[in-house]
Amino acid sequence: MSKLSEKFENGLLLVAEKVDENKYLTSVKNTFTVFMPFIIVGSFAVLFKSLISSPTTGLAKWLPGAAKLAPAFTAINTATLGIMTIPIIFLIAMYLAKFNKVPEYISGIVAVAAYISVVPSVVTVTIDKATGTAAGVPTAALGAQGLFVGMILSILVVQLFTGLTKIKRLKINMPASVPAGIATSFNTLLPILITLTVTAVIGGLFFNATGSYLNEWVYKAMQAPLEVIFQSPAGIIAIVIISQLFWFLGIHGGLVISPIRNPLIAAAIAANIAAVSAGGVATQAVTYGFWLNFIVAGGAGMILSLIIAIFIFSKREDHRMMAKIGLFPSLFGISEPIVFGLPLVLNPTFAIPFIFNSAISCGIALFATKIGFMANNTVDTPFGTPVILGAFIGHAWQGVVVQIICITVCVFTWMPFVLISNKQVKAVAVKE
Repeated sequence: MSKLSEKFENGLLLVAEKVDENKYLTSVKNTFTVFMPFIIVGSFAVLFKSLISSPTTGLAKWLPGAAKLAPAFTAINTATLGIMTIPIIFLIAMYLAKFNKVPEYISGIVAVAAYISVVPSVVTVTIDKATGTAAGVPTAALGAQGLFVGMILSILVVQLFTGLTKIKRLKINMPASVPAGIATSFNTLLPILITLTVTAVIGGLFFNATGSYLNEWVYKAMQAPLEVIFQSPAGIIAIVIISQLFWFLGIHGGLVISPIRNPLIAAAIAANIAAVSAGGVATQAVTYGFWLNFIVAGGAGMILSLIIAIFIFSKREDHRMMAKIGLFPSLFGISEPIVFGLPLVLNPTFAIPFIFNSAISCGIALFATKIGFMANNTVDTPFGTPVILGAFIGHAWQGVVVQIICITVCVFTWMPFVLISNKQVKAVAVKE
């Protein structure tokens, strides 16, 4: 059994190491880390529009002039979530170009231009019941629906561009007196031309062969099914457990799974906002706010619940001292003082609740949304927002109730293991 456990641990460590070393996954992870504040700002713009500019739920109900601010909040949302695919493509290309040691900004622009070359260049316009077309890129291609094809294309384009820049015959040699910036521009001229020609031709041929643009086909074939799996109870709970397995080994599980999780939660909040803005209801339960408020409330593994359980049930002075140290950080979602100080890493006594509590809490919150008690959110709170407050901002008072239930349930799932820990200390004391 110990050999099997050791092999399992070594396997997880190897996976974490490979993810960390993989330049493609690291580029995606770093990109969403950088872009996450913009996603949160875009969701807050929807909140401000509701609280200030709405004539039914906001300040405009009493001050009609406040309704004139609605276009400003809509513009903020459009500038962040509405065109999120473009900056994400740019950032992924820049990070990957840094790995490849080729010009970063040029690579970012090439990736964006390549993406634009394979998506529709006309939009449907209806004026006075007459329908026609006009030049422009559809919002679906710029927003969350273009994420996966944009990410894939960005990686492929940078790899192609990198290979072309290594070919000496494609470089236009300039005199040594020419400034470095100008020399770089001329050296990348032909690789840019070839790269964009390749992507544009492939995009055109694909459309002629299938009748669908590349972004539309990838969304239907890949992104939409992945979103369904991720939003399903089995899918999200599996990801949560995998994340906690890495935490058990002392590896930040959230960072390991972020290349898979973050694009999907970004698409989810964008879809919810788009649905509500169109007069519908939000349908995607698992967003960044959901993750923070119900999966890692008080820290990964529901650490706040452990701290409460220690205060109530533990007779160990060392554990009670660590709980006092970890309480304040845990209120803001920081679990490291307990994870590494108690410790929980490779601690067989607390392994079961540490690995499965976040999944239990996730299941409770999903059930609350399934029965209609708690609505899916359109506002994501940033990491570090205190428990209760984050749940209230994202999911109203119903979110607070659900979060308290999740924390309470997890207190009782930690309880028997805290009691076992008490007995272990007594057993050691008797032997001594």
